[in-house]
Amino acid sequence: MRRAGATARTVLISAAAQQWQVDPASCHAEAGQVIHAASNRSIGYGQLVTAAAKLPVPQNVKLKDPKDFKVIGTAVKRLDSPEKVDGTAMFGLDVRVPDMVYAAIANCPVFGGTLASVDDTNAKKIPGVRQVVKVDNAVAVIGDHTWAAKRGLQALDIKWNEGAGAQIGMRQIVDDLAKAAQQNGAVARKDGDVNNGFSNAKTRVDAVYQQPFLAHATMEPINCTVHVRPDGCDVWLGSQVPTRVVDAAVAVTGLPADKIVVHNHLIGGGFGRRLEFDMVTQAVKIGKQVSTPVKVVWTREEDIQHDMYRPYYYDKISAGLDANGKPIAWQHRIVGSSILARFAPPAFKNGIDPDAVEVASDLPYDLPNQLIDYVRQEPHAVPTAFWRGVGPTRGTFVVESFIDELATQAKIDPVKYRQDLLGKTPRALNVLNTATQAANWGSAVPKGQGRGVSVMHAFGSFFSMVVDVAVDQGEVAVKRVVCAVDCGMVVNPNTIEAQVQGGIIFGITAALYSEITIKDGRVEQNNFTDYRMLRIDQAPPIEVHIVKSSEAPGGIGEPGTAALAPALTNAIFAATGKRLRQLPVGSQLQTA
Repeated sequence: MRRAGATARTVLISAAAQQWQVDPASCHAEAGQVIHAASNRSIGYGQLVTAAAKLPVPQNVKLKDPKDFKVIGTAVKRLDSPEKVDGTAMFGLDVRVPDMVYAAIANCPVFGGTLASVDDTNAKKIPGVRQVVKVDNAVAVIGDHTWAAKRGLQALDIKWNEGAGAQIGMRQIVDDLAKAAQQNGAVARKDGDVNNGFSNAKTRVDAVYQQPFLAHATMEPINCTVHVRPDGCDVWLGSQVPTRVVDAAVAVTGLPADKIVVHNHLIGGGFGRRLEFDMVTQAVKIGKQVSTPVKVVWTREEDIQHDMYRPYYYDKISAGLDANGKPIAWQHRIVGSSILARFAPPAFKNGIDPDAVEVASDLPYDLPNQLIDYVRQEPHAVPTAFWRGVGPTRGTFVVESFIDELATQAKIDPVKYRQDLLGKTPRALNVLNTATQAANWGSAVPKGQGRGVSVMHAFGSFFSMVVDVAVDQGEVAVKRVVCAVDCGMVVNPNTIEAQVQGGIIFGITAALYSEITIKDGRVEQNNFTDYRMLRIDQAPPIEVHIVKSSEAPGGIGEPGTAALAPALTNAIFAATGKRLRQLPVGSQLQTA
């Protein structure tokens, strides 16, 4: 992007210099104009476009020296903050169109189940109820307003075909994962000779890590407004993938793509949920049976119980240590659902899901003999999808927790242990040193408290976190989070800090509380009463230290979530001596 801008600037200056018949070196560009200071002349870019477009495109243009940057690296306020604060921002849930009616929906509670029958006699007696609409695995009540639709839905007598999915429960899902973990997987990385490394090791450490299904639980529940007509279809929502919204509407209506109009709005939390379009397919099926625009809104209960979930992962990991405690053999098997096989099939090659093995297959540590493989095991009818932090979230938890285990086995400080393994990855070593120095690593902590650390390279960025916790009768309070970030060249530090803070809070919530469990083919959780969120008074002070870098910019929206959990659980180990290999923390501490 900088090269493109510099190229455009160069040809605009050349065009102006030709017009003035002066040396291009005597001109400069500033604030939308080319200026010739010696003659006090200036001309706007717009007046130069035609002439500039006729000039040859220069190669190897000189980029602006970073010391001359006026925008890059400057802390600026977001332009959309005022409207989000005063309520004028338009989210999908805010959509109102003429003649719009409202749909309240009940989806089959069992994965893979369908609608058998519905008696709508009592529902149609309720004032404001217009009609009852049936689709494959759901029934919707259409009303003049939300209250009528919800009351009508409650009055329905619904019978479901539950099917084979009603037999699914967590024990079967976990047993299937454990059984799959006994198989050899598709090899994601193989360096050196792992078997020889284990043969020469003085000590062997083995562990199994498990991470639960997770819902997205976005602040804005799932919603979609549609108006389906014989000659076109309008869709109003907030989506991360508007092109897939078009495809979904085409598939249901049979209309050509140019007859589908998507009105895309702000999203009240995406986190991967709005990479999906199941809500569009369903809304358009309903809309085909309604003559006016119809707004379909899921309740919080429907949203949590019919999400597309972060997969349950089961990891077997082993290391062989030499006499000094350094790993000379490393074997890691990842077992779980492949999101990419469904979401982007061409990316799933040779049995490898690149997202599932991310981080695990590209560690920053110097490990001479390593084998990382992947076994795809789908959880029956439970739908899986991306969740903020995607593969690195689950990979980092396993790797960074296990590195801590090895440090404990070797009786070496966890930071020192990592430092000794990061000699070939200076950017990772730098963020580790920056974070631990800022957190005053090594200083004493009060009784009942602990301090943990993590390092991560993902999304083109390097992160290190230090987390302080207090543990009291199974309840964990996060006291402080210190994070060092090297995301390459910084454009707006305000945005980086905000993204990291939000990612950390999202990560704390999941690590401490979040878990979706299945019983009789149904999700047991249904609202924030049993799918707990971090409260505002529980949010810790968060320090974000941005490392100055001239490297290419990396990702920033997801690493904060991905690096958090192992630092937190390592801190819990420091406080309690309990090594947590399964999330969420709350359920594990209560049963430990």
